[in-house]
Amino acid sequence: MTAVMNRPGTVSDETLEQFRSRASTYDRENRFFQEDWDELKQAGFMVGLVPKDLGGLGWSLPEYCKILQHIAEYAPATALAVNMHSYWVGIAAEMRRLGDPSLEWLLKEAAAGEIFAAGHAESGNDLPGFLSTAKAERVDGGYKITGHKMFGSLTPVWTRYGCHAMTADGNVIHAFMPRDTPGYTIKETWDTLGMRATRSDDTILDGCFVPDKYIGRIIPAGGADLFILSLFAVALGGISSVYLGIAHRAMDLAVASAHKRTSLALTRSMAYNAEVQHNAAMMALQLEAMDAQMDRTVSDWAENVDHGAKWPLKIVANKYNVVEGAKDIVDRAMSISGGTGMFKTNELERLYRDVRCGGFHPANSLLAPEIVGKIALGIDLGEQPRWG
Repeated sequence: MTAVMNRPGTVSDETLEQFRSRASTYDRENRFFQEDWDELKQAGFMVGLVPKDLGGLGWSLPEYCKILQHIAEYAPATALAVNMHSYWVGIAAEMRRLGDPSLEWLLKEAAAGEIFAAGHAESGNDLPGFLSTAKAERVDGGYKITGHKMFGSLTPVWTRYGCHAMTADGNVIHAFMPRDTPGYTIKETWDTLGMRATRSDDTILDGCFVPDKYIGRIIPAGGADLFILSLFAVALGGISSVYLGIAHRAMDLAVASAHKRTSLALTRSMAYNAEVQHNAAMMALQLEAMDAQMDRTVSDWAENVDHGAKWPLKIVANKYNVVEGAKDIVDRAMSISGGTGMFKTNELERLYRDVRCGGFHPANSLLAPEIVGKIALGIDLGEQPRWG
């Protein structure tokens, strides 16, 4: 892992320790991770996924996921937030690699310093990317977009707001709104259980005009193509890496705690307690499976392995298993901590809250078993009935 982190675009372990030391302050004060952001940007992390011939570092998806996982072991919210920029860059890069250069302009803008943010989340829409509660109206030279977006990570720093909206005739417009566009407001709603440093505030779009040059894709509602598949592969691959990083850090904290704790009933540390060993075993077993599935999923994608119609299943299953496994590992780490993990001064307390946020990203809600269940049974994803 250290060798990976020595690559251009990354920061040193000493700087990452500073990230860890600041994480508790960001969390407690509910403020943006500005210092971490500045250091990652200066290092070149934001162009990591931009191809070398366009001015970037040319990271592959597996390389990026390893780097992001390592950052998450120090500062999960920082890692999660920067992924919301990098996944747009990664989508454009993967499409270009696979023969579709239509988003090459996005890669050039990222190389020039533009910052992309994700505006997919909407209340009342559990199919982000496929459907939208936001409205898109065709006008001369582009579209006017109206809607209420949530979970807008990177609110303080984005320069291009990646969002989607639906036209009256049933097409989903994927747009990238420049920050100087008139007609939107940012509503400071971000006061949450975990991942607080991401500052993922709401964005209200009121007839915001986005010119045609910033329309990335037009897809029939519910439809999917290389753009949507790349979105899921890169975005969920990155998000999975963040929660895998949390799981590994929780394991490290649990091991340290077990060797530090004592008991009047034992002549040695609590690491020799049978139930502590059982919890440690279950955590290690989970991590082995999570690491293997993560590595296989992103490496298969990068190597163009032909999983055909099962690609959505594999991407979603990886995200689901990693997040659910991370929750279990953090819970067991809390048990091993013997109560010290409950204190706000303990890093494990923050990880306990941060890991819960994995269930609210796409593919760990009811959407995950629906996608996996339908594909496993050979049922079209658009076929009714839906859950509930």
